[in-house]
Amino acid sequence: MVIGVPTEIKEAEKRVAITPAGVEELTRAGNRVLVQKGAGVGSGLTDSEYAAAGATLVPDAATVYAEAELVLKVKEPLPEEYPKLREGQILFTYLHLAASRTLTEALRERRVTALAYETLQLADGSLPLLVPMSEVAGRMAVQVGAQFLEQPYGGRGVLLGGVPGVPPAEVVIIGGGTVGLNAARVAIGMGAHVTIIDANPVRLRYLDEILHGNVFTLMSNRYNIQRSVAYADLLVGAVLIAGAKAPRLVTEDMVRNMKPGAVIVDVAVDQGGCIETVDHATTHTDPVYVKHGVVHYAVSNMPGAVPRTSTYALTNATLPWVIRIAQRGLRAALAESEPLQKAVNVMAGKVVHPAVAAAHGLEYTPLAEVLAA
Repeated sequence: MVIGVPTEIKEAEKRVAITPAGVEELTRAGNRVLVQKGAGVGSGLTDSEYAAAGATLVPDAATVYAEAELVLKVKEPLPEEYPKLREGQILFTYLHLAASRTLTEALRERRVTALAYETLQLADGSLPLLVPMSEVAGRMAVQVGAQFLEQPYGGRGVLLGGVPGVPPAEVVIIGGGTVGLNAARVAIGMGAHVTIIDANPVRLRYLDEILHGNVFTLMSNRYNIQRSVAYADLLVGAVLIAGAKAPRLVTEDMVRNMKPGAVIVDVAVDQGGCIETVDHATTHTDPVYVKHGVVHYAVSNMPGAVPRTSTYALTNATLPWVIRIAQRGLRAALAESEPLQKAVNVMAGKVVHPAVAAAHGLEYTPLAEVLAA
């Protein structure tokens, strides 16, 4: 199979979809891998490393899209990339289609087979291709939150861990999944007072056990969220429903009642955000805005700030699935893998993921019907 890796063009996105080690695995198995020149530079990976691993270096993205049967990316295509996509081409990347009807329609119109990393789901409900970036984003959420709590950055001037005689900051995390767990670990390590809110009592019990009781855990309901948000110095939104828009659990009125100079980091912004006042995504070059006196950080590609770590972590997770598609062909790979079936969001002009269809009020067509047509 011909596999193409273009340079990411999202603002300040320096990750790349594959490492030289991944290229070597694919080429050794008889595949041809096209890598756009300079694609890995932002992650500290040189063209010569890719060439040595067996990649064919090409001068531009147009060549990648024109020749590749399977396009590997990190982030969703931007409008300037839509015309490069072609019918029957396989696109494998983070898509977050529930947050973008425009992209969903573009993929339908181009009749692309679009697989989303974030909806590939194992039988136990886990999302193995989302986990590594969720781990990065969760750890970063507290790191950047601590920075923006500093007064020069617009925060209320609170040190996350406090000092002897002065209490630490209050960190409230809504969502106890991978993002929430990793955020809690960093916040605890920095000495903060941490509260995790989640709707699953079994998950809360697990978090309490593995974090050795160093957090307060609360059931997710409006009452608990409202009280917790009011005392938070740092609020982390870490809610995820696979493939669907994030529920708006924190209302604008709740934000109005937060402390002046408190900080919100909404990691769920990729899926539309779980905080009502997060009304748009921000960028690494312009990461925050202030609303109701509260600093909002809503960067939609947080792991892009640490591209080398993120690129290696992503390839570790995605490569086995890429190899499966490349060696068996997409239809055969789908036939033997239910997790891969769940990764398919759009195919042959049809929306085949129910959560994406529901998010935009579009017709849902089961994948089996499309494959049988």
